[in-house]
Amino acid sequence: MSDFYLMTRAAYAKLSGPVAKGALKIGLTPDMVTIIGTAGSVLAALTLFPIGVLWWGAVAVFVFVLADMLDGAMARERGGGTRFGAVLDATCDRISDGAIFCGLLWWVIFGLHSSSLAVATMICLVTSQVISYVKARAEASGLEGGGGLIERPERLIIVLVGAGFSDLPFFPMPVFLPVAMWVLAVLSLVTVGQRVHSVRSSTGAMDKIAPARPQQPTGDEPTGTEQ
Repeated sequence: MSDFYLMTRAAYAKLSGPVAKGALKIGLTPDMVTIIGTAGSVLAALTLFPIGVLWWGAVAVFVFVLADMLDGAMARERGGGTRFGAVLDATCDRISDGAIFCGLLWWVIFGLHSSSLAVATMICLVTSQVISYVKARAEASGLEGGGGLIERPERLIIVLVGAGFSDLPFFPMPVFLPVAMWVLAVLSLVTVGQRVHSVRSSTGAMDKIAPARPQQPTGDEPTGTEQ
């Protein structure tokens, strides 16, 4: 993990402790907070970004992302999370990231009519999923696949700052969006390469795996003469 990610998580953990305790007292669970935060960020991204309301869209998404991150603090207050909670959190993160870039992509294509910026946004959309998938698939195979220049906190900061400042009230700076998206696209591609290299360099990465055995016929499959 990057130093920025670790510092961000540490600072947020200190600030979110009292809020997490309060959320638990009123009956909320970490999984409920995960779902609420994701639903809010998806709704904001898919309703505000496509119509060009980028400043308020970025603010709303940021608030709901912070709420979504509260689930970890709540789990710690309860003595630890669950395996299902970890899977749910990772799944919801992918949904939220996809919604953010899809909302922006819609605005870029139909609002700004910029094909070059659409390319950058599509790269960000795809790599936001691939970066996480490489790590998850590597760990499922017992290999190392983490690290790299860009992780989720950095990715969200770049895209939300770029989108928000491009539509800043009273003083919009449209150049922020293309600069942010292209910077993020390049850094994300580099991160994909870094993670694939990390997997390739892991102990046992090049060990041969046994081929899957063909399924034995059960007698229910149609024969070649049956149509």
